[in-house]
Amino acid sequence: MKVLEGKLALVTGGSRGIGAATAVALAEAGADVALTYQSADDAAAAVVKQIEALGQRGFALRADAADSAAVDDAVARAAGELGGLDIFVNNAGVGTSGMITDVELAEVDRVITVNVRGAYVAARAAASRLADGGRMIHVGSCIANRNAGPGMTLYALSKSALVGMSKGLARDLGPRGITSNVVQPGPTDTAMNPADGPYAAPQLSHLALDRFGTPQEVAAAVVYLAGPTASYVTGTELTIDGGHSA
Repeated sequence: MKVLEGKLALVTGGSRGIGAATAVALAEAGADVALTYQSADDAAAAVVKQIEALGQRGFALRADAADSAAVDDAVARAAGELGGLDIFVNNAGVGTSGMITDVELAEVDRVITVNVRGAYVAARAAASRLADGGRMIHVGSCIANRNAGPGMTLYALSKSALVGMSKGLARDLGPRGITSNVVQPGPTDTAMNPADGPYAAPQLSHLALDRFGTPQEVAAAVVYLAGPTASYVTGTELTIDGGHSA
């Protein structure tokens, strides 16, 4: 069933990993999809081809999530190319790790600029363009619920900020029937955090299920929040983490 037939969606950071899987899943559900990406032209083009192969319109827009003007322009261009905006997925972000005493302030600035300021700028740009009854979905992390080991303070801070922002947006946009929610993925098998990578074993030890998740499993949660059966779900977090928070 194409539960999102006729809907218009934008996914930031949509050229790889969870973002790419989300863009394709939204198209499978019937939406036309624009995506932003930072530099991977070939990867972004490949996602657009997958969207088009599903019979939907797809667009890729190059925009650095750390550049506020570029983000504003990309959201405006996406809405223009699509002819409107019903679904906004705030996915672009960067990873980081390190003990608080070892992390340089330049790294703090980089992570906050992309994961917090960039997400806020993108949400602000989308809020004025979303149709009434639209959906705003932010991709956070299970680290915001449970920080199971050392070295994740900065990342946890940046992803926890999305929760507070999303709750505020639920209040700001609720009168227009627009929902705002956060998806909190656990360890997910992507190029940034591969299931067979050097840091996989300690992550697996914190899971109730003895495996990493897939980008498609996280994308399915986004499709649910974007769909009609989630119209009364707002201001909350949907955790897809294999029991990391259990």
